[in-house]
Amino acid sequence: MTEIAHRFVEGNSGLRMHVAEAGEGPLVLLLHGFPECWYSWRHQLAALAGAGFHAVAPDQRGYARTGGPADPDQYTILHTAGDAVGLIDALGADRAVVVGHDWGAPVAWAVAQMRPDKVRGVVGMSVPHRPRSSRPPVEAMRRRFGDGFYMVRFQQPDVPEAELDRDRAATFRRLFGGLSDASGAALVAPEGGGFLDNSPEPGELPGWLTEEDIAAYVAEYADSGFTGPINWYRNLDRNWNLTAAWHRAPVTPPALFVYGDQDPVSAPDAVARLRDFVPDLRGTVPLAGCGHWLQQERPAEVNEALLTFLRDL
Repeated sequence: MTEIAHRFVEGNSGLRMHVAEAGEGPLVLLLHGFPECWYSWRHQLAALAGAGFHAVAPDQRGYARTGGPADPDQYTILHTAGDAVGLIDALGADRAVVVGHDWGAPVAWAVAQMRPDKVRGVVGMSVPHRPRSSRPPVEAMRRRFGDGFYMVRFQQPDVPEAELDRDRAATFRRLFGGLSDASGAALVAPEGGGFLDNSPEPGELPGWLTEEDIAAYVAEYADSGFTGPINWYRNLDRNWNLTAAWHRAPVTPPALFVYGDQDPVSAPDAVARLRDFVPDLRGTVPLAGCGHWLQQERPAEVNEALLTFLRDL
């Protein structure tokens, strides 16, 4: 079995980041989403290392063992993309293939868009690249989905993290057990309710998730909690303001998109339009019957898609 090593790395962003890594060879940077950490890439670290790559999965800014600053303003897309570029340099690589799932996908797309000189290829999972909108996003989401939509609710100070931190084991069970169909119901809180109210405790965990996995996530979040992760959402409008220079700019490196066809986050219209702004899109890989947590739900298929893309670069 390939050994996964852990250490802390300080890049040029000044943030000391915890990374899990395995293997030697060309660098593949694995960026997790919400509410995850390096552990969500446990199946890919071993597979990529075994195929001759240096696979590195950091805990991103604000998450798990990395933690982060208290100021919510320090969680913009420029900070998170800067962290990734800084890691590429700190790990001694000129370039990397950058892979991102959920929130990690917008970071991966941003790194490829802003610093294509550092990116051999980019892989988005679950969240397709979306060009910058013509107006700030939060009010648009409020009009479309209402105040109960989770990204709108997460703009509130203190309340969202208090709900998620109250019982972290239950939070992980409910979030990982949900988002498994295309209804998207779990993304909108009922009137007067909380974010988790539409994600009830599962009668049993899905087959890809064990109680040991839940315990691992709880342990990783022990020192940092949910404030840092939710701060990413509190910068949605700020990100829009900061990225005017890249309005409608293409993502030029070779690219791949992988998604579950039962994932409410992967909007079919955005997937269909990917090539409009990702001209070197090498393919889209839908995983039939798969929900949002695809690298954990379907590790063998995700690993195959990644390795095929990497070998073709």
